[in-house]
Amino acid sequence: MARFPIPDDLVTVTFPLWDGPAPLSRGNTPEDIPTLTPFWAEKSERPAPVLLICPGGGYFEHGFDHSICSLAERFRQRGFAVFLLRYRLAADHYHYPAQLFDGQRAVRLIRERAEEWNLNPAKIVVMGFSAGGHLASMLETHFDAGNPRAENPVDRQGCRPDAAILIYPVISFLSKSGTSANLLGPEGDSSLRASLSSETQVTPRTPPTLLVHGEDDQTVSIEQSRLMFAALQRAGVSSAFHAYPSGKHGFGCWTNDPCPPGWLERVEAWLDEQGVTR
Repeated sequence: MARFPIPDDLVTVTFPLWDGPAPLSRGNTPEDIPTLTPFWAEKSERPAPVLLICPGGGYFEHGFDHSICSLAERFRQRGFAVFLLRYRLAADHYHYPAQLFDGQRAVRLIRERAEEWNLNPAKIVVMGFSAGGHLASMLETHFDAGNPRAENPVDRQGCRPDAAILIYPVISFLSKSGTSANLLGPEGDSSLRASLSSETQVTPRTPPTLLVHGEDDQTVSIEQSRLMFAALQRAGVSSAFHAYPSGKHGFGCWTNDPCPPGWLERVEAWLDEQGVTR
């Protein structure tokens, strides 16, 4: 069960990713139903860019705290349509590939509804924190162009994001960890751990990526981001890495520790450089 449930004032606007049961669903309680919580951009003649946020929590819980909601509101005020993804969790007996299915469905659904919601389907940015950063990295390395013969129009849409922002992300599963055990189960297959180690899956088609990490992070080592950045650079992917001397683990959500000064402004500047906000 989520450590931070969806705030009461956002429950009424939150909607499920699937009209019926989600793939691999185990029931019909709230914990079985992955959702999106929108922060709609102000009405504009120009379709809004999209920010899809994947909260952290080790694939065991969610971080729908006030900080994530404040972050969503900040980007909404900058012209983004922001969606908070509530994906399924190990605490509710969901393991891979349920979480990847949820993330991919979110991207497909946003693309399919882009005209209706006045969104730019070519400017979908995924942002993930910690384990949510791992999910975001899976979305940018495990994607497809959709199934043109699918009966459901959502399934005809591609699920490749157009950019990714990974905040103190878990990247590699080559060594077992609590996060990998939560996603894969305690007996996770070694070949599957390798295929879900995102640094091994980067190709020239991986979208532009920004990594942000604190050097003093004792929960997820900054070496995780360094692995991913090196892989991105080798593949020739447009990428940047902002390393900060301090920040620990959880800045931007779940903590009262001081955030690295200016980190959000630098994220916003990177988005501007990528042309997302133009």
